[in-house]
Amino acid sequence: MVYIIKTNNVTKCFQGKEVVSNINMNVKKGEIYGFLGPNGSGKTTLMKMLTNLIKPTAGEIEIFGQPLTPSSSYDVLGRIGSMIEYPIFYEKFTAKENLELHCEYMGYHNKKAINEVLEMVHLINIENKPVENFSLGMKQRLGIARAIITRPELLILDEPINGLDPIGIREIRNLFKLLCKEYDITMLISSHILAEIEQMADTIGVINKGKLIEEVSMEEMREKNTEYMELVTSNLTRACFILENRLHLRNFKIIDQKIIRIFEQSVSQLEISKTMILNDIEIESMSKKITSLEEYFMGLMDKEKQDQVR
Repeated sequence: MVYIIKTNNVTKCFQGKEVVSNINMNVKKGEIYGFLGPNGSGKTTLMKMLTNLIKPTAGEIEIFGQPLTPSSSYDVLGRIGSMIEYPIFYEKFTAKENLELHCEYMGYHNKKAINEVLEMVHLINIENKPVENFSLGMKQRLGIARAIITRPELLILDEPINGLDPIGIREIRNLFKLLCKEYDITMLISSHILAEIEQMADTIGVINKGKLIEEVSMEEMREKNTEYMELVTSNLTRACFILENRLHLRNFKIIDQKIIRIFEQSVSQLEISKTMILNDIEIESMSKKITSLEEYFMGLMDKEKQDQVR
């Protein structure tokens, strides 16, 4: 297994307080790694260490199989595209002029790449428009364009779909999948939009209060997840009674005033529906579902809280 990023007990302290604690992250070549965590959990701090913007207090970082050090960082960073926090541009310049400057700085001289990459992020008809007149979503697109223009081997993107509308989110999601599959670009992407990460990530890492509490492939996560039937009814109390006393089910959970999740597989959906109807319980809907990444993530957060209380 080839790892593009490996960290060994990476720790960062600010003013004597640990904000990242003993992180051991493993990002495989050719995958999209979704980096998840609440605000202030340490995602951006770790990404800044990976791009050498700040130095770790302790621990080691390996990128492309070699330690990230002051002497090696120049070569390593030339193979990385990144967008950390809010992208900054020369506001009076156009998108094309900003990209030309970036290419000059990076020593990348493919003139055709600028128009190609602007088309890839769907920034069109903006030739004479200064960046100061761009919307937040347009600036995000330009930030992504700048990160990918040199065809890097590794992309590190911090909340790249912030400010995008639903159409824009779908376009960028498809772009990331294309870059990973067709261009063999490894990606580390942080996001608070869990449904998007679920659709494109191969592996997820979950960080909370500076500690990496989970690193798991999406395939493993889906195997761990539980199928259940979700019953929506306005007669919640009576429906629970029927489940327990008529159908002899015990493994179900009340989610809110109208929703029950049934985790037992011993009784079919048809049998449950039939029994409810025969007992004059109106069913608004009933469907088979599987635990989502959002529910998995929230479960991890709840477990962390319970562990801290003990």
